[in-house]
Amino acid sequence: MSQQTLANMLLIVINAFWGLSYVFMKLGLGSLQAFNIVGLRFLLAFLIAGILFYKCLMLVTRKVMISSLMLGTVLFGVFTFVTFGVSMTSASNAGFLVSLTVIFVPLINCLLVRRLPTWQIFIGLIFILTGIGLLTLKQSLTINLGDLLCIVGALLYAIFIILTGKLTKEDDPLTLGILQLGVAGVLAMICSVLFENPSLPSTSKSWIAILGLGILCSAVGFIGQTIAQKYTSSTHTGLIFALEPIFAAMFAVIFLKEVFMLKDIISCSIVILGIVIAQVNMEALSKLVFNYKNLFIVRKRDSDIRK
Repeated sequence: MSQQTLANMLLIVINAFWGLSYVFMKLGLGSLQAFNIVGLRFLLAFLIAGILFYKCLMLVTRKVMISSLMLGTVLFGVFTFVTFGVSMTSASNAGFLVSLTVIFVPLINCLLVRRLPTWQIFIGLIFILTGIGLLTLKQSLTINLGDLLCIVGALLYAIFIILTGKLTKEDDPLTLGILQLGVAGVLAMICSVLFENPSLPSTSKSWIAILGLGILCSAVGFIGQTIAQKYTSSTHTGLIFALEPIFAAMFAVIFLKEVFMLKDIISCSIVILGIVIAQVNMEALSKLVFNYKNLFIVRKRDSDIRK
């Protein structure tokens, strides 16, 4: 297999883990409080990543520490909103709403450079807003607080991605990635001590939740994404990220017995379609189709010659 194929496969596995994270959060919230879950999750991930890549932490500069503090603070905000949101809405809803990050990123970038979004983003946004309206709005035209918190989490995650893109050009991305996990974990545990009664998991479900969130979704997820994106295109990455809410819905149905009505399926399909429209690079896609078409023609011609 080519490096790009392996990278794409790794990203698919990572997105499956992230889809599963909403199930883990639901399981953890059964016996642990939100800040406590976020703190344990990221401190465990920091411990594992620090042991595996301890050499990266030997040459930490003041500049790297400041950058890590910024990223870790935003990351703490992201998962605080998402975890509280998951406690008030379904895991499948949360998965689709947090995936709004992929539309928030280009919109924020357009604001920063003071340029109108492309027609693809406009069309994708229309589809996404329509899908979210069908998915979350109740008969009274009000939105659930948990859904709103997940949307805020998606917005913060978009800011985190943009900030990460800027800071990783100036510092080592792996070192930043490890330290930001520690910062997020420490901030969450401080909040847990101040506002909750922090504790270690006491049930098998809560242990599964914390280990799954810490090892699979955070340590493997964040480090694996950093490595994989080095070997694949942004177009492929964007399209693969659209799989996360699908995994979230699938795992919610399998493990949490959440019921998906026809309206929910249609709503989620519209959101996914909007994300794909906004993310796909039409020029790159047309070249890809053109290359495959030429390859098919060449193979057909060779086959005819042999006959």
